[in-house]
Amino acid sequence: MKEKKRTAADRSAPLLDLPQLEQILAFMAEHSLEEFEYCRGELRIRLKKATSNSAPNYSHSVQPESPLPPVSAAAVTEAQAFATQSMSSEAALAEEHHLVKSPIVGTFYEAASPGGDPFVKVGDYVEAGQVLCIIEAMKLMNEIESDVAGEIMRALVKSGQPVEYGEPLFAIRPSRGK
Repeated sequence: MKEKKRTAADRSAPLLDLPQLEQILAFMAEHSLEEFEYCRGELRIRLKKATSNSAPNYSHSVQPESPLPPVSAAAVTEAQAFATQSMSSEAALAEEHHLVKSPIVGTFYEAASPGGDPFVKVGDYVEAGQVLCIIEAMKLMNEIESDVAGEIMRALVKSGQPVEYGEPLFAIRPSRGK
């Protein structure tokens, strides 16, 4: 099958709009990424987080036949404010609740098998040592246990999502005297 050539109308339509760029910036902040590169067809975007002593270094390059609309400084500032707000809400969550963090890099699973009942749900009371989830790393299934007794207040990742070392998985309100 022949690949369809892009028409002039196709070239004038942006391949990436501002909400998509904001989602990418939020994703970078959420996962503490220093650099992000995205390629799709003729579109190539590379974002690099600014260091504390330098100006933001956001760049993009595109083949001449598929121009992107310029990203305003206000949009970048708005995306940075959203990322800062996300990080501050995570810090507030950590102050109020105990965060169970991933001890390894892998894939998070809430149940022992696809379609199975999750180990825990929001609102469940858990004991210290109770299995909360599984993280698959290099084809090994690692059970992650609660290190405190208390109530599950939030599940911070979704089943099937990749997780990093130290990434919060659950927010637990520790029990006082139970």
